Formats: sequence, structure tokens, C-alpha cells
Amino acid sequence: MEQLGLDGMPRRLYSCTPSRLNSWLDCRRRYRFTYLDRPSPQKGPPWAHNSVGASVHNALAAWWREPYDRRTPAMAGVLLGNAWITEGFRDQEQSTAWRDRARHMVTGYTATLDPAHDPIGVERTVATRTAAMALSGRVDRIDQRGDGLVIVDYKTGRRPLDTDDARSSLALAVYAVAAARVMRRPCHRVELHHLPTASIVEWEHTDESLARHIGRADEIAVEASAADERYRAWSATVPRARSRGDDGPRTPPEVPGEIAELFPATPGPLCGWCDFRRHCPEGQTASTPR
Repeated sequence: MEQLGLDGMPRRLYSCTPSRLNSWLDCRRRYRFTYLDRPSPQKGPPWAHNSVGASVHNALAAWWREPYDRRTPAMAGVLLGNAWITEGFRDQEQSTAWRDRARHMVTGYTATLDPAHDPIGVERTVATRTAAMALSGRVDRIDQRGDGLVIVDYKTGRRPLDTDDARSSLALAVYAVAAARVMRRPCHRVELHHLPTASIVEWEHTDESLARHIGRADEIAVEASAADERYRAWSATVPRARSRGDDGPRTPPEVPGEIAELFPATPGPLCGWCDFRRHCPEGQTASTPR
């Protein structure tokens, strides 16, 4: 679908994922560091919680790919051990302790599942287009229940979830729309499966509520696309960044004020967890490093 600009020429659709849209909402400076600056500013060390989440997701995806008779809780534990990522932990002792916790999560969770119920998709990429954006993303799991599809998203964070988390999630809503269009089946139900508490929170969208989420995504896409174009127009006029010696990190050119103002920081407590905190004075002031 084409979006016409003022000059009547086709306008390029904004290519994005739900993560990119949410990054624009959360902090536009982090968005610029992640998606526009090339090379991207050097990140801090890896996070252990990311390793836990990725390991659990990988193990559950592998579990569904096993033959039916091998889909047991014990196999989930084995797959978790095989998929375990050790980056970000303080030491081997901490890594081992969290591996055991994660193994308990996946064995307990898979004990509640019917191994004979094959999902429609596991780690399935779905996509859709609107007048403003071309959106794609990967869904943890898509179930067929009755005549409709259900979006399932695994969560491993410590914070317990509630219904509002499922209702307000932009990512889950756009996944539902994209899955329905790709698979040509209705999809209104979204679920968050919180493994640490063995709980499920769910929301049944209406066509109207899904349309509101897509409209919000379009608004974000228009804002971010306009800023991206301004950045790229400026970037095309400056020399490509050079490395600092043979072994030094590559750094992007300094962004002028009028461009930097398009990507302000959103300082707050979460800045302590930001990969780019070292490059953001406001983030350093707003929080202590985690």
C-alpha cells in the first residue's frame, strides 16, 4: 500500500518491529543509538536477565519441535541446560543457580501443557502493512483454539503481571493483527505466560481495540519515520566514522544540536539498565548503574 506525499510521489513505508516502535516511545535517544547511529555507540556488558530470558525461550521453542513422545517436563529441563547462555552473570556460581531456577520454570510450565496440542506456529514471523508502515515480528507461540488464533508470549521477569499488561501491549495487539492477516484466521485473544509465577494473564481484543492499537502504531511510525529521514539527510553529508586506531572502537560522528533535539533522552529509574547509559549524561544523572 502506498502513502502519497505532498508532491504526489509514493512515500517509503516505515519498516519496523514492535520493539522498534516501543523503543521510540520509551526513549528516543536510545532509539537513535540503536537504529540510526552507525556505528552504534559501544554498549555496556551483557545482562544476565537477557541470558535467562533467551535461554528459556530457546528451550521452549525446542521442546515444541521434539516428537510428541519426547515432550516431557524432563526433556524441557534437558533442553534448558543445552540452551543455557552464561553471559552477564557475576560468576559461575550465580550462573548455575539461575540455570537451576530456569530449569524449574520450564519443567513446571511444560507439565501444564498438552504435548499433543501442536501450536500453529513457534517462533513464527508474522507481518502486515498499513498506509504508514511495514511491520514484522516474531511471535513466541501461536495457538489454534476453536475457530480463532491465540498469541502467546512468554515472560521471565520478576514482576508479576496483570490483565492490563495484556490489554495495553502494543506488541501483542499488532501480532494479533499480523497473524490474522498472514494465516487468514481471526485472532483476538492475547496471553502473557509468566513462568516465574506459573500464571497466565489474557485479554480478548475486539476489532475496534485492535484498530486503535494499529492506529497508535501508525502514529508512532509517522513520527519516527520523519525523524529518521532528517537524521539520514544529515548523515549523508558527513564523512563515515573512522576507527580509533587498529584496535579502538568505531564511533559515530557527533550529531549536531538540531538533529539531536529530534531524539531527546527520557531520563528515569530505568536508565540504570540502559545499554547506552555511558553515552547519556541525563541517564547517568537520573539513576545509578545496575
